Amino acid sequence: MKIIILKLINLYQKFIKPTLNKFIFSGGGCRFTPSCSEYAYQAIGKYGTINGLFKSLKRISRCHPFSKGGYDPVK
Repeated sequence: MKIIILKLINLYQKFIKPTLNKFIFSGGGCRFTPSCSEYAYQAIGKYGTINGLFKSLKRISRCHPFSKGGYDPVK
């Protein structure tokens, strides 16, 4: 399951994210570094599917126009 989710994130990063950034998020997309998708990839790789997805969802919920963003690595 972990490998499948990581592959899906890779596909998103290669094909969907560039289109979203170009047409929808013209301001640049994610407010954090690493991006939310890269954070999810790292979190799932480090903590496994369940814990990694939970950490990723918490991070994504903080990524909104009113967030200050910034550097937020996987811990």
